[in-house]
Amino acid sequence: MPQTASLSPAALQRLSSLLSCSTAPFREQHVIREVELQLTAAKIPWFVDEHGNRVVGVGSARAYHALLRQRRDEPLRFFIAHMDHPGFHGVQWLSERRLAVRWYGGSPVRHLAGSRVWLATAEADLGQGRLGKVVLNAGGYGIATAEVTLDKDTAVQPRPAAEKLYGGLAFRAPLWKQGQRLYSRAADDLVGVFAILETARSLQARRRRGEEVPFIGLLTRGEEVGFVGAVKHFVSGHLDKARRPLMVVSLEASRTLPGAVIGKGPVVRLGDRRTVFDAGGLQVLSQLAERLLPGAHQRRIMDGGACEATAATAWGLPAIGISIPLGNYHNEGYEGGPDCARPRGPAPEFVHLADIAGELKLCKGLMRKKLPWADSWQTTRQRLEKNARSYKRLMNTDG
Repeated sequence: MPQTASLSPAALQRLSSLLSCSTAPFREQHVIREVELQLTAAKIPWFVDEHGNRVVGVGSARAYHALLRQRRDEPLRFFIAHMDHPGFHGVQWLSERRLAVRWYGGSPVRHLAGSRVWLATAEADLGQGRLGKVVLNAGGYGIATAEVTLDKDTAVQPRPAAEKLYGGLAFRAPLWKQGQRLYSRAADDLVGVFAILETARSLQARRRRGEEVPFIGLLTRGEEVGFVGAVKHFVSGHLDKARRPLMVVSLEASRTLPGAVIGKGPVVRLGDRRTVFDAGGLQVLSQLAERLLPGAHQRRIMDGGACEATAATAWGLPAIGISIPLGNYHNEGYEGGPDCARPRGPAPEFVHLADIAGELKLCKGLMRKKLPWADSWQTTRQRLEKNARSYKRLMNTDG
């Protein structure tokens, strides 16, 4: 029988709070407030890097560098997830209720006229409007610019400056549950943010015993337009101070594909659209998944998009990935379902609770002691050598 996992009611509430937050590239303030609230409540140390990313697991840059400078054989597990989701920024007021906007990140490209959108500022959610005069980007894979007509009850006074407004596609609610599925404006990548916070929470007992815990969580900004927060962190020189090995673990909600089916478990992500990941690290993760989630995990190159493991790889850092299969990637109705009026038009993203619970189990498992990081292929070599010995008689004959 598959070894499925489940979320506790308290964890589900924390997840729901995150998935209800408004967010867009470089406009992650609502998510940041919820993240900081959860970290503070759990007494988990964290700090803000010079680019506004949240670094989880240490309380200052000095503590971060001290952890990196430890001379250890065991790698520092460096989990990474992003706090943004595709959306728009206000550019200019065209009239009392009409706002010119610029879109950042991917989006649906069909059936957009009249689509509902939500609006917010850094301080508050404001209401809704409708999309019009959409212009697609040069690649044709997303919106470049558009106009938003605010609902009458959204036209607040005094009117905010255009550039303070941001938003994204809206549905019946920011979040709702049907069976074991969660429908959301932005599962990508707030589910990954949740997984990092919960993993950090699970390590608190070890911290309280005074243990040095080889864990860092990096919650990044502006991922949807080229991994900007992660890149800024990598080029800032923090990781240049590392004396111990690192293993980057990218956590993503990734477009469902054949062999990566919603509800069949988290995916051991072998690579993305840009590159394959670290073979030794993937062997550790694969073996762990076989032990912890037999029959309830999947393995695949998730090439429906790229992720921050690509950025890590580009900077010479070994990286692996865990993905949650995602329906209606970037709010495009690939899979349809509730609130998707027409195929490939705007639609809420959706994920399965058992997949999320399985991801948490793998994340916590990766923090176990004495995993075979230094020689992850030993058991494979032993098995292959044993098999080779069984053919000794045939090898000794002339070919």
